[in-house]
Amino acid sequence: MTIIVHHLNNSRSQRILWLLEELGEAYEVRPYERDRKTMRAPRELRAIHPLGKSPVVEVDGHRLIETGAIMDYLVARADNRFGPPADAEGAIRYRQFLHYAEGSMMPPLLALLVLGKLGLLGRPARPTVQRMLDDHLDWLESELATRPYFAGDSFTAADMMMSFPLEASRSRGGLDESRPHLIRWLNEMHARPAFQAALETGGHYAYA
Repeated sequence: MTIIVHHLNNSRSQRILWLLEELGEAYEVRPYERDRKTMRAPRELRAIHPLGKSPVVEVDGHRLIETGAIMDYLVARADNRFGPPADAEGAIRYRQFLHYAEGSMMPPLLALLVLGKLGLLGRPARPTVQRMLDDHLDWLESELATRPYFAGDSFTAADMMMSFPLEASRSRGGLDESRPHLIRWLNEMHARPAFQAALETGGHYAYA
């Protein structure tokens, strides 16, 4: 059965396309475009899931939401390819970053996005939120100073999960060459053939 990915442009669902390309799975993309004024997902996604969010993946008779949960399912389904490393510390780091990407990294990035939309009203709060994000970026820079990937010496789904918040950080959160380990890692992720194939399948992606 072909896996169906309900894919919203410039969204978290790009990571699911990337994972499927890495796994060599057959899949079908059902694309959706954001409203150009509000940048919100279209109402058609609510017909797929009541929250109207992306990604939504239909696989094995299930309709799955939440990027990390979808990654968990697809990795387990593929006999743990790109799953946790065999060593205990690597496995702990894998699970940590799989959840950290959305649970801890994305909230300050979302706050910066909202504050940017508020214009002058949002300016007083921006330095505080930026300092919060800088703490994350500094810690992540120190993590990648000691190993090539987030979980350890091998590329895993944890790296795919971490791509979106770091792409957003480079776009609007101040991530630049002053943190060379993060920039090196991000450039390597974007150079992977499967990432490039996912771009071709998913269409224009503003963060690549």
